[in-house]
Amino acid sequence: MGLISILIIIYISLLIISLSSTTFSNEERDSQLYIVHLDAKSFANWEELESWYHSLLSTHENKSSSYRDPRMLHTYKNVFTGFAAWLSPDDVTALQKHHRFLHARPERVFPLHTTHSPNFLGLNTNFGLWKNTHYGEGVIIGVVDTGIFPGHPSFSDEGMPPPPAKWKGKCEFNFTACNNKLIGARYFSRGNGSPLDDDGHGTHVAGTAAGSFVAGADFFGEADGTAAGVAPLAHLAVYRACPKGICPESDVLAAMDAAIEDGVDILSLSLGFPSGPFAFDAVALGAFSAIQKGVFVSCSAGNSGPSYGTLENVAPWIQTVGASTIDRKIVSTLSLPNNEDIDGEAFFQDKHFPSEPFPLIYPGESGKFCDSESLRHTNVKGKIVVCEMGDETSAAAKARTVSDAGGAAIVIINEVIKGLINSQLDPVPLSSAQVSNADGMKIKAYINSTSSPTATLQSKGTVIGDEHAPIVASFSSRGPSLASPGILKPDIIGPGVNILAAWPVSIDGRANTKSTFNMISGTSMACPHLSGVAALLKSAHPDWSPAAIKSAIMTTADVVNLAGNPIEDQTLEAADIFATGAGHVNPSRANDPGLVYDIEPQDYIPYLCGLSYTDREVMMITQQRVKCEEVSSIAEAQLNYPSFSVVLGKQVQRYTRTVTNVGEANSSYVVRISPPIGVHVVVEPKKLDFVELHQKLTYSVTYSREESAAINVNVSQGSLTWASDKYSVRTPIVVVLLPR
Repeated sequence: MGLISILIIIYISLLIISLSSTTFSNEERDSQLYIVHLDAKSFANWEELESWYHSLLSTHENKSSSYRDPRMLHTYKNVFTGFAAWLSPDDVTALQKHHRFLHARPERVFPLHTTHSPNFLGLNTNFGLWKNTHYGEGVIIGVVDTGIFPGHPSFSDEGMPPPPAKWKGKCEFNFTACNNKLIGARYFSRGNGSPLDDDGHGTHVAGTAAGSFVAGADFFGEADGTAAGVAPLAHLAVYRACPKGICPESDVLAAMDAAIEDGVDILSLSLGFPSGPFAFDAVALGAFSAIQKGVFVSCSAGNSGPSYGTLENVAPWIQTVGASTIDRKIVSTLSLPNNEDIDGEAFFQDKHFPSEPFPLIYPGESGKFCDSESLRHTNVKGKIVVCEMGDETSAAAKARTVSDAGGAAIVIINEVIKGLINSQLDPVPLSSAQVSNADGMKIKAYINSTSSPTATLQSKGTVIGDEHAPIVASFSSRGPSLASPGILKPDIIGPGVNILAAWPVSIDGRANTKSTFNMISGTSMACPHLSGVAALLKSAHPDWSPAAIKSAIMTTADVVNLAGNPIEDQTLEAADIFATGAGHVNPSRANDPGLVYDIEPQDYIPYLCGLSYTDREVMMITQQRVKCEEVSSIAEAQLNYPSFSVVLGKQVQRYTRTVTNVGEANSSYVVRISPPIGVHVVVEPKKLDFVELHQKLTYSVTYSREESAAINVNVSQGSLTWASDKYSVRTPIVVVLLPR
């Protein structure tokens, strides 16, 4: 075993000890982790010093040299003389009386830098949601994808408990590869007959959802820190149904079938098919069977944005996840002599690139895509070459072409459709900056303004704190749902742009290490973030139904960015509701939502009949014999969903919702309405008074057109919020206004 692997295992072991320290008695749970500094004294050996540390915490009755206090987490001998232990205020007071005592302070928690997305979501070690949910311990996440690379340290089981007794899965590797983290691995694909990942996508997705802590993770030396999945103590079960990134329906269904039988709690599918009737949608069918068994299903929304009506996986029993940015950028700045500094991004940061100006060249319309033919008659040697995306050539291929032609560096201009953010970076083998189309036009304008254009290129590395984040990614598919317009989709957005997670092989040319990572983008990356969040909530609330978990996520979502302004899209304008759904996931708030909108599997039958499905089609979905003529069908918007999607003409529309109290037993909520433009919204009653937990109360919402002024909109959005002195339960509203 290599040194890096050993160090990683040691680090994870120490961290797992920290995690296990949250399982003390009630008195000890009230303790804090303190760092204690002591005045050094001479000891014959390390064992004596360690024994002395422990003796300081022991009672008078127990002073033996072999005593080891369970509150002790770490003992130090090199960084300083002292230790870290879980202590109460009384313990600290007692220690302060010792003549060797110097100082004690509560532990400070430094943020995880990488994958960084857990930190961006407010997940921190030793406190908050991770601690309260035990890091997802005991929950099984099933991943249907391209397989997994089991030897990666993200799938180490150091400190992991055995799988729950209910687990019935198997490991189908030809060698010993499964453990208490990766508890199952099966294949359902045509190919090599192994769950081994031959693509990388499945390994990345699994690591994002539930990867273990891995120190020293980075990508080309950037985004460095400690990698972790969203639910780092959850178990993983992987089902290979997509060899080389292709997912046959039959294989996907077989994988979902096996996962349900095996006993997974969460199903994560970063794949999908074009939206259509649910009876003929493999993922929708498999997902309905899953939720009948209490399995939560999270799916990617698709990568066909920003056009409207491009969503996939839109069944209301599925959590449909769109993609957004995090606040991390890997910055490469192009400075022009006209005092214009243009911040682009680049995975590969050449810190030794010369700081002096280089000639700057744009190959013109005929050579703008920088393929090998177009540069054949252009002298780019020793120059910074400006190239454009928009053809079939990848950024990496363009960079290789420029490099082969002797270019010093490359500036890559994104397509207009990508907007003002660099949402999909490629690792390029050359000093580079990938810039927005708008910034690219500034560069081209400067080049055209002078006979001898020059520029400098500076690598600034990883920068945290972009206040525009989260921004909805340009590629993230948009609503409305074509299969069921009366259900607002996507449900939620989450991190899906330039996400760093486990990868089977080294992308940046490293040898002799298993700690290999890649940074990629897509709603495929957003989906496992939400799968991990669902696992945390399932661990904290094992009695919650899949619908209750989804409701908690949606009604507590953020609708503003880090600057406090409405979430933006790729144009840096306010994103609309068909891009964001309920908003950006806030895991900590989702753990304590106050109220939930619950839906039982049987509740979907009137909804399906209301979609004018035949009895046979409803049976295909529900696996129950149904006669819709005997069912009280409901309109789509009447389903007890945590959002409203209403089509409004001249007739008044009225719908009801039932909320379940999961907050405080005795609590009162008053309604606050932010009505869509041109719509009059009336809620009855205006106050909900609860006297016990799990109590259900129903309210109605009436929508009508405002007659006072001409409304020049076709789609209008707003919200309805139930607010108590502790909770704010927000439900988004979208209204399609028909011509009068």
